[in-house]
Amino acid sequence: MDQDSQDHSKLPELKLDAKQAQGFLSFFKTLPRDPRAVRFFDRRDYYTAHGENATFIAKTYYHTTTALRQLGSGSDGISSVSVSKNMFETIARNLLLERTDHTLELYEGSGSNWRLVKSGTPGNLGSFEDVLFANNEMQDSPVIVALFPNFRENGCTVGLGFVDLTRRVLGLAEFLDDSQFTNVESALVALGCRECLLPSESAKSSETRTLHDALSRCGVMLTERKRTEFKARDLVQDLGRLVKGSIEPVRDLVSGFELAPGALGLLLSYAELLADESNYGNFTIQRYNLDSYMRLDSAAVRALNVLESKTDANKNFSLFGLMNRTCTAGMGKRLLHMWLKQPLVDVNEINCRQDLVQAFVEDTALRQDLRQHLKRISDIERLLRTLEKGRASLQHVVKLYQSSIRLPYIKSALGQYDGQFSSLIKEKYLDPLESWTDDDHLNRFIGLVEAAVDLNELENGEYMISSGYDAKLASLKNDQETLELQIHNLHKQTAIDLDLPMDKSLKLEKGTQFGHVFRITKKEEPKIRKKLTAQFIVLETRKDGVKFTNTKLKKLGDQYQKILDEYKDCQRELVVRVVQTAATFSEVFENLARLLSELDVLLSFADLATSSPTAYTRPEISPSHMGDIILEGSRHPCVEAQDWVNFIPNDCKLVREKSWFQIITGPNMGGKSTFIRQVGVNILMAQVGSFVPCDKANISVRDCIFARVGAGDCQLRGVSTFMQEMLETASILKGATDKSLIIIDELGRGTSTYDGFGLAWAICEHIVEVIKAPTLFATHFHELTALAHENTDHQPPEKQIVGVANYHVSAHIDSSSRKLTMLYKVEPGACDQSFGIHVAEFANFPESVVSLAREKAAELEDFSPTEIVSNDASDKGLKVGSKRKRESSPDDISRGAARAHQFLKEFSDLPLEKMDLKEALQQVSKLKNDLEKDAVNCHWLQQFF
Repeated sequence: MDQDSQDHSKLPELKLDAKQAQGFLSFFKTLPRDPRAVRFFDRRDYYTAHGENATFIAKTYYHTTTALRQLGSGSDGISSVSVSKNMFETIARNLLLERTDHTLELYEGSGSNWRLVKSGTPGNLGSFEDVLFANNEMQDSPVIVALFPNFRENGCTVGLGFVDLTRRVLGLAEFLDDSQFTNVESALVALGCRECLLPSESAKSSETRTLHDALSRCGVMLTERKRTEFKARDLVQDLGRLVKGSIEPVRDLVSGFELAPGALGLLLSYAELLADESNYGNFTIQRYNLDSYMRLDSAAVRALNVLESKTDANKNFSLFGLMNRTCTAGMGKRLLHMWLKQPLVDVNEINCRQDLVQAFVEDTALRQDLRQHLKRISDIERLLRTLEKGRASLQHVVKLYQSSIRLPYIKSALGQYDGQFSSLIKEKYLDPLESWTDDDHLNRFIGLVEAAVDLNELENGEYMISSGYDAKLASLKNDQETLELQIHNLHKQTAIDLDLPMDKSLKLEKGTQFGHVFRITKKEEPKIRKKLTAQFIVLETRKDGVKFTNTKLKKLGDQYQKILDEYKDCQRELVVRVVQTAATFSEVFENLARLLSELDVLLSFADLATSSPTAYTRPEISPSHMGDIILEGSRHPCVEAQDWVNFIPNDCKLVREKSWFQIITGPNMGGKSTFIRQVGVNILMAQVGSFVPCDKANISVRDCIFARVGAGDCQLRGVSTFMQEMLETASILKGATDKSLIIIDELGRGTSTYDGFGLAWAICEHIVEVIKAPTLFATHFHELTALAHENTDHQPPEKQIVGVANYHVSAHIDSSSRKLTMLYKVEPGACDQSFGIHVAEFANFPESVVSLAREKAAELEDFSPTEIVSNDASDKGLKVGSKRKRESSPDDISRGAARAHQFLKEFSDLPLEKMDLKEALQQVSKLKNDLEKDAVNCHWLQQFF
């Protein structure tokens, strides 16, 4: 893009005479105003855009308005910009694949007669696929979703319909959702939605605004449609034409929904599926179940760097970039994209994928052999779509053939495997391949292509029907060759007659203007001038020579051209027939594409597991209601893949009733965020079916990962950093269950210290006592570590907090230089400092600022009433000298906190509204005196008196 923008002085020039310009302007003004549509006009050698679109393109892609030209004059004139074909492809890719705020339209015509020939949106790439993926692989298959929400007092029921145009899949779902639309968000993420249709509302309610915010977080284009367009009338009949197989299962499926059929009905008309007969009988339909996969919201996808971002410094920054070692052209990438958004929750399915990955990890020769063969496999899914739409050429058929002839090699490699998973490989791959490559299926297709296509011409880049395939074609070919020989003999005889060396001086040429002609140089012309004028017809005299013919050559040339035209027409008819026959094999190719892309992704997992600096291990998987989450020597796969990193592994042991909720403290830049993220990434990788970067891993399956990591302001939506933080946390509190995993980094820092701490404490208690999900909570509120001491003997059983443990990332301060060294090890116990001032020194703050910061911090610490200790009494994990006085032991604090709770409960139980002032003061005084007596033996309590 930048290269094109640097040299806008070489833009194609828009040349229109006054009449053409006037005609175009009159047409342009009739176009309906659509602020989202970017309209291009095809001028054959280049494209143009006009009006607001021209300004947008000049500013966005050329980065200057000097690229603009004026079309027309005075008040009728409009801004225009011309765009080369390469630049048009760049803009189309950006608008439809990267952005979600514009649609694209292309017009063809001239004067005042123009017609729309192509239109596309981020969800429906439509006829622009050829432009978008001419030189690029299709990495993701965009999905359009329609939502039909029904708001009720007790919540919201959402009807969802979706269409995946690449995989030809339709889907329906219906579910209850909360006020934050957490289910909608996870469904949009899992489906890879790029565009969402919603009923338009005349007045935006708060619920609608919240729903729009959820779409915005997912980076989805919102398209509003009238509520009356969400109709299910004739839906079953329409689906009967689109969906393979009998109509009865379709009718049964649709009848089980109330709102979803209306959403799907709108999608069929919006995507114009019924207008294209090539869609008939080629779609499948399914019920989409939210519980079939691990749910991920947009915050979790961002926090765990699941998908690629334009800001990534290299491909290994994202999990997709790291894990994408696929070999097929596009199919494997799209499946990996889908798997990462839809991790499994069924233990058997996860173990099945893990078994296959283990087989490929253990058998290096098999893995390398299969990957070599898969590199020769084309994008079968996209080829099929082109075939079914009737837009295919012989080249597409040949590419399917070239993929088909690799199958015996893939079968042979898989057949040689004799390890412990041989029966699984036979069931999953060998048996299906055997049935699809028999004489009724792909062998028949291979035979058709080998008989029909002239494979010898492929080396010259020619895709032609073999002349032996058809009697008429063979006859025409024979006539053509006979005429070629006669023309050659005539050339030979003419050279003898003119006494000129053949080919060297007398050349035979064929052009579009004159057909077959003789040509000599101007230098030779005087030697034969007499014969030339007497026996030949001179056609053209130019610097490069003289072209001439005679009646014999003209007659033979005309005959040859006639035969050639007939031959080409016959070729075209036969190509159509061969393409139509090839399309009848589409079901086999669909199944084959599914099998090969799955094999490709699993081999990619195996390649990653074996080629990483430190090998990955197979995780032990247990159901969500059983087992713990134990990751020994775990690493962050993306961080360890960076060249400049020597990664220090850490253990994470989330054990029920003991350390199910972990509070992680420690210095800034000490590795807290990396540690809590790597746990989430390891679990996600395991449930996708991959090995994990650990020495040993036991994972209890999670149904959802919630992440509250970092917060960026969203001022465009009127949402501050703190509000964004609270909204994400609200999603966690409403959507998480005991089967989820929660990752929270720095909660409550965007408001005052006391408010933030209060919220953080309350949220922690709620997660521990109500949600009971395994949680990693990184914080600088060191006072939170006291949660781990709430489960004391002095607490009544119903108030005890169980399963909270403190961990810290360790650091070392040199006693003489006061220099801080990060050790990046996660160890048991709390840490009472964040070392923010030391980190400021790292950033080269002025010495005067650092000194003043130390003074002020020391003053504040003198006032601090709270003292924090490690839950490891010896504090062996901390490599730093604490700056706060540690006068209380852990037992002392635990007893004191329990007694303080008891005092507060007794005080809150006093019926003060029924007492007079004197009686109330006496009761409070008694409570205080009792507390003071107990404080004699508790140092921690004495600080309050």
